[in-house]
Amino acid sequence: MTNQELTVEVASEKHLKYVDEILKTIEDAAKVRGTAIAKRKPEYLVQKINQAKAVIALSGDRFAGFSYIETWGHMQYVTTSGLIVHPDFRGLGLATRIKDLTFTLARIRWPKAKIFSLTSGAAVMAMNTKLGYKPVTFAELTDDEAFWKGCEGCVNVDVIKRTGRKYCICTGMLFDPEEHLPAKIPQEVLERIRKIDAQDGNVQSHDE
Repeated sequence: MTNQELTVEVASEKHLKYVDEILKTIEDAAKVRGTAIAKRKPEYLVQKINQAKAVIALSGDRFAGFSYIETWGHMQYVTTSGLIVHPDFRGLGLATRIKDLTFTLARIRWPKAKIFSLTSGAAVMAMNTKLGYKPVTFAELTDDEAFWKGCEGCVNVDVIKRTGRKYCICTGMLFDPEEHLPAKIPQEVLERIRKIDAQDGNVQSHDE
């Protein structure tokens, strides 16, 4: 198996047949690693796929990997979640390809949103860091109750409850698009530039 034989694309209706296998792969991986996972129902993944909020990797007709994105706090925050690679296709750089596409999809659809991740996996932390994420406290993440309700399915939910949602086994990581923009120019300077450009345009028209 080579990396070139694997395709990574935004999931669509034709990929709904893989939902049960995706959920089983995620659950099995969590058991092997002995790590926590927030359980999702089939209907949840179906919704993500139908809304073009999911990325799937295939080798021909074989399921190889998956991830999805979700918006929170009136689309001010975005998460890329559920990243999984089937055991038969690990070690081929597939997780990075899936992560890159979900990240790109999120940036294109919600360019001003902050993208965050809660993870206990070193590999995911490394990928996040390369994309520009930074470790942050939970206080810097969304306060959308719908997001935090998703933690109810995690085996470590008691930790986050005991600490008042300040700490848990997972590490919070955040990509803030504002930090990756070119140097900002004050509004008054922008206004000055517009006036100068307008004057220069008038001068040029007279010269012509």
